[in-house]
Amino acid sequence: MKNVMEFEGGYQAVITYDPEIEMFRGEFVGLNGGADFYAKDAESLKREGKTSLDVFLRMCAEDGVSPRKVQGKFALRLPPDVYHSAMVAAAAEGKSLNAFITDAVRQVMAG
Repeated sequence: MKNVMEFEGGYQAVITYDPEIEMFRGEFVGLNGGADFYAKDAESLKREGKTSLDVFLRMCAEDGVSPRKVQGKFALRLPPDVYHSAMVAAAAEGKSLNAFITDAVRQVMAG
């Protein structure tokens, strides 16, 4: 994936560039709290990311907290016309709206 850095344990961080400080910023996603890091180049970014993640994981262990968010549910608001079209398309495929949207997201992520 573009702008995503992978770390041991399946952790991922989204990388952006901050022109104000002329540094790259990494922000871990899917964590049960915030963990970010900054560096000027890719090698430093990897090193700083590992350090940031290690600190975060250690703090979670000390506090007895799961490091990952429990995921799987979110509210999706669609414009009425999109909602109706999606319901019709899902029914036409013999699927629930949830299954239809899940399949659509999987297709986008695979492509």
